[in-house]
Amino acid sequence: MADRRQVLRFGAVAAAAPALAGAASAPAWAGGHGHGGGRTKPLVVGHRGASGYRPEHTLASYELAARLGADYLEPDLVITKDGVLVCRHEPEIGGTTDVASRPEFAGRKRTVVLDGVSVTGWWTQDFTLAELKTLRAVERIPAIRQRNTVYDGYFEVPTFQEMLDLRKRLSKELGRDLGVFPETKHPTFFRGIGLELEKPLVRTLRRNGLDKRGAKVFIQSFEAANLRDLADDHRIEVPLVFLSSAAGSPFNDPRPYADYLTAAGLKELSEFIDGIGPEKGQIIPRKADGTLGTPTSLVTDAHAAGIKVIPYTFRAENSFLPAELRVGADVAAYGKSIDEQVTFLRTGIDGLFTDNPDIGVLARDLV
Repeated sequence: MADRRQVLRFGAVAAAAPALAGAASAPAWAGGHGHGGGRTKPLVVGHRGASGYRPEHTLASYELAARLGADYLEPDLVITKDGVLVCRHEPEIGGTTDVASRPEFAGRKRTVVLDGVSVTGWWTQDFTLAELKTLRAVERIPAIRQRNTVYDGYFEVPTFQEMLDLRKRLSKELGRDLGVFPETKHPTFFRGIGLELEKPLVRTLRRNGLDKRGAKVFIQSFEAANLRDLADDHRIEVPLVFLSSAAGSPFNDPRPYADYLTAAGLKELSEFIDGIGPEKGQIIPRKADGTLGTPTSLVTDAHAAGIKVIPYTFRAENSFLPAELRVGADVAAYGKSIDEQVTFLRTGIDGLFTDNPDIGVLARDLV
């Protein structure tokens, strides 16, 4: 039987396309907050790594994304009881780790009000880093990505610093400067329990020489107030990206996302942010029958305000695709995801978040 270290290493690179060491790497946006600079080649952002092929937010997923040609790797950041930033999609980890099968942590399960919604599970803020490191990642959507479940139980929950160390090593190996696109998850919630995300994030970036103009780092958040705080109070130097949803509003913010994305709202945002990350339906909405409709004016409006546009999330499976691009009736089967990404890239977007970075790279080359 293979040594466990060999298995872990194989999990990071198996089934990958040949290493794209010579791939051109798109530059960071220049010009400071609110001045995104001129048009550059659209970015391919490895959404939670290469989460279409490996359990999300693992070093294996990030490494595969880099080897498949992603320009940027995206870690979602939450925090432990002892104040360490770790990479998880949410602070609740019942669906992304094996914690539910660990009897020693059965008593940690509890209900928490997260951004106004009661959620029951296990929470990173109830674990020290040492305890969290005993857990192993699992596939978040096994019904859709059954093949990813073969890697369940092999990979740790990485710290943000470990992810940055991997980025540094792979940049050297692949001969291109890999970017990192961290998202602060639920910053108001964490601040309310005395575990703010901003200070450790800024401290970690500066310790790694990554908070400076030209560094390949973007910070993203669904909370405009969080981004303004990073710009005004922490004097962060790297570009900031405001994420939006097709409905609702940022937590504890009476202003809906739709208002932020009007021409007037975008002009106001441009004072302290450099890009927006809208849900892709805000770029091309779907019609009642599930097919793609007519593109909105959001890309044009954002560019007029000097703001770049990188929508989310592009995935290969039928369940995530517009009706006309699905192939067959199996929701887990691959559809015409290349066609979808080409269609969106032709609207003039400045990049895309994708679970399948190799598809994103190919789609970009086809436009």
